[in-house]
Formats: sequence, structure tokens, C-alpha cells
Amino acid sequence: MKTPKKRTDAKEDLGKKTKEEHEEEMPIEEAEEELLTEEVKEVEVEKELEETEEMAAEEVAEEEVLEEPIEEAAEEEEAIEKEEKPKKIEKEEVEEEIVEERVYTIPLSRAWISPPKKRAPRAIRIIKGFITKHMKIKTEATEEEAERLVISNEVNEKIWSSGIKNPPRNIRVRAVKDKEGTITLHLAEED
Repeated sequence: MKTPKKRTDAKEDLGKKTKEEHEEEMPIEEAEEELLTEEVKEVEVEKELEETEEMAAEEVAEEEVLEEPIEEAAEEEEAIEKEEKPKKIEKEEVEEEIVEERVYTIPLSRAWISPPKKRAPRAIRIIKGFITKHMKIKTEATEEEAERLVISNEVNEKIWSSGIKNPPRNIRVRAVKDKEGTITLHLAEED
């Protein structure tokens, strides 16, 4: 069994020698080709540089032409913004039409009775139930007189900040009731 391996090794050695000899002859031809390709590449790079410089010069000229309309457009935008500011003030006045505002500390310890993957949703349900009870939201009102409960994003993020498994043990919220009967919950500002 050992003798065939030696024979194959000898054949491989012969094959390697011929490949090595062939590789020695190729580098001269390849070197000449590489030099030619490098010269061609250098010429191409120079052409590209010239083209980019020409394009940059054209863009600068176009920008100078476009700057005048842009300045006019900016002045028009400023005029529009000045007109919109009174509208924003009106919106703030609407928000200031508060009928009732209360601050509550809502205990969420009952949420911890639930399985870990259901605690944060239960905490949200507890908050809704608490506010419904304490702000006297009409549950059987008709659609025209229906009072809504809106939980702000900041309260929701506070509940979910530690994930679904670890809602806070209690939360301090500010409940604001407007003229339409909509109750909005916000985080109470810490004094």
C-alpha cells in the first residue's frame, strides 16, 4: 500500500515542477501586461478627475443662479410662519380650557399578581379603571356625550420602561378633563 503512494507523490512532484517552470515564464509576459494596464488606468483616472472638476464648476454656476430663488422662497416661508403663529396660540388656548385637573398616585401592586408576561398590560387596565372610578367617567353615556380617556405617550412609556415583566409599583399621574369631557393622563411633574 505504501508503494502506490510514493508513485503518486512522484507524479505530483513532476506535475509541480512543470507548473513552477510554467509560472516562471509567465511573470515576464504578465509584467508587460500589467504595465500597460497601469498606464491605461492612470489615463482613465486623469480623465475622470478632469470631468469631475468640470462638473463641479458647472454645479457652482448653477448654485449661484439658484440662490436668488431660494432666498425669495425663504422670505415667503417666513411670512407663512408668521401667519401660522396665531393659529398655534389658538390651539394653546383650547388646551387651556381645562374644566378639572387632579393629581393621583395610582397603586399598581395588583399588576404583580399576574403572570410576568401580562403585568404591564394589566397595569394599563388598572390605570384606566382607577381614573374611570375617580374622575367619574360615564360608561353608559350616549355617543354624543361620551367621555373619553386618553393615556399620554409619556405615561405609557413609563409603564413599559422596564419591560412587560416589571411595571412600576405605583405611578403619579395628572388627570386633565377638558370641556368636551375628554380626560387626558400625563405624568405628574416632580416638584
